Amino acid sequence: MTFGFASSGAAGMSGYPTSAALSADSAHRLARMLEPAEWSAAGIPLLRNPREVVGALHALHRPGPATAVLAVLDPDERLRASASFSRRATATDGWVFRNALLAQLRRVIPHDLRRRTPVRTAVLLYCRDGDARWTQEDGAWMWGLRDACTLHGLRCGAYITLTQDGWQVLGEGRAGRRPSVGSRPETFSETDPPPPRTGGAASEVLRRAAAR
Repeated sequence: MTFGFASSGAAGMSGYPTSAALSADSAHRLARMLEPAEWSAAGIPLLRNPREVVGALHALHRPGPATAVLAVLDPDERLRASASFSRRATATDGWVFRNALLAQLRRVIPHDLRRRTPVRTAVLLYCRDGDARWTQEDGAWMWGLRDACTLHGLRCGAYITLTQDGWQVLGEGRAGRRPSVGSRPETFSETDPPPPRTGGAASEVLRRAAAR
């Protein structure tokens, strides 16, 4: 999903962007990203059990590299809606990522804009190549997630990366080795149901998976 707009002043007489326009565009993109310290200072709510959430979303969507998994959790961290999609934008721009995330939210769950205080929380799991260190791409996704949540009436929740090193909740320091890029997700069937659990996003996903 790609979005883009060009103003009439962004190009010279040749029709190609001028160096000044390219420099301004680069500055705007840098402004539309968040670093881990900024993310931590924003008061993003902590997941009670990130390992369960990551495992459940990985089993449900089986993401590959350059795939984003967007999930909406209720106050008890039960999964209410989720969607996965591949990154198709050529530029690392939080505005573009925000639009992609907002389009997915509008597709899978009604907004909560009429509420005085957000009740549901959106979290983003992004599967990518490379190691677990923060990148500008991560910063753009974080900016996009925060803005999309505001526009849809949701609380902005955790941003989680999934790499060959495993998973990591950015800005928190919590991480695990499994699942990781290329690892096999858990499988479920009616003849071999998952062990019972009390609440949480994972238990809801596993219950639905076993019921299929």
